[in-house]
Amino acid sequence: MTWAAIENFPGKNVTFLYQYDKDPWKQCPSYLLDQGYNDGCLFKTEKPSLAISIKDKNGSEELFHKKLQTNFFIKPSPPENVTFLWKDNRVTVTCSKPKTSKRCLKLEFQYRSKFDTEWQSRKSPCCSLEDQGFDPEKCYSFRVRLERLYPTCNVVHYASEWGAVTFWSNGKMLESCADDIKPLSDAIILLIFLLVIFLIIFILLIFLCKWQRFQKSIMPVIPDPKYIFTDLFTDHNGNLQEWFDKTENAMVQAKMECEEQECIIEEERVQEKKKDVKGEAKQRLCELPNMHERDYLNFAQNTCLPPTSSDMVSLESFKFLMNEDMYVML
Repeated sequence: MTWAAIENFPGKNVTFLYQYDKDPWKQCPSYLLDQGYNDGCLFKTEKPSLAISIKDKNGSEELFHKKLQTNFFIKPSPPENVTFLWKDNRVTVTCSKPKTSKRCLKLEFQYRSKFDTEWQSRKSPCCSLEDQGFDPEKCYSFRVRLERLYPTCNVVHYASEWGAVTFWSNGKMLESCADDIKPLSDAIILLIFLLVIFLIIFILLIFLCKWQRFQKSIMPVIPDPKYIFTDLFTDHNGNLQEWFDKTENAMVQAKMECEEQECIIEEERVQEKKKDVKGEAKQRLCELPNMHERDYLNFAQNTCLPPTSSDMVSLESFKFLMNEDMYVML
């Protein structure tokens, strides 16, 4: 029984007394506290008629007095001998009859699976209840309690404490819902193990490639001279001076041969060019005697070709000796 001490008796710590019929008055055996003040009392119901008295701390001044029926302030005990009968997708819950009148009690049944975030609740008059829609493949948690009808049988809303939670799946009681988790088969375990190994190897290969690139960027690889200068180690047994002398002679000889070849080619080109020029000039000079004087003058004026050195040029009765630096314009 509670009396809201902070609201009804602010700043006072009170004393609670109760009496059944004409029995002696008894002080509260167990107080309920709220912020350090006596706010309620727990005691057993013994007889239907009850008188209560609330006094000050010293018990000299009575602050509240009332007579009432105990049946309207009963908090039921948890249900006893609870059984669950699972058939197909239906579950039937039963419990033994309480000592008090069962017409004032309701049986509340709650359940949830591991996929539910909140309890699902069903209520039925005491002391049997049936519900359906349960999945045989799922594991459920069950719990029940008794509740007094309000306001028919109680002036306050009282319900018993919840009974022990039990775990069920397809009509079988389990230790916990973790028991319905099927272990992985050996084949799946082996497959997962191989995948993990391949993944580790792949990561290591990538790391190795990255590490080699990193090493090359920081410390470039110095080439081994024995693979570049093969003849130094195979023909001269690493004698650098001997290999250098031979290599230098070979390079000078190759350079001289190349220069000679280039000189020959260049000289041939110059001679061929001179032959072409002389041939063309002679051909034109040979054509001059056969020309008429007027045609010759026009031809000479248009061409203005310099004669070759040591050539004799005749014009009517005049003769001219020409060298490389002279030419005649008419």
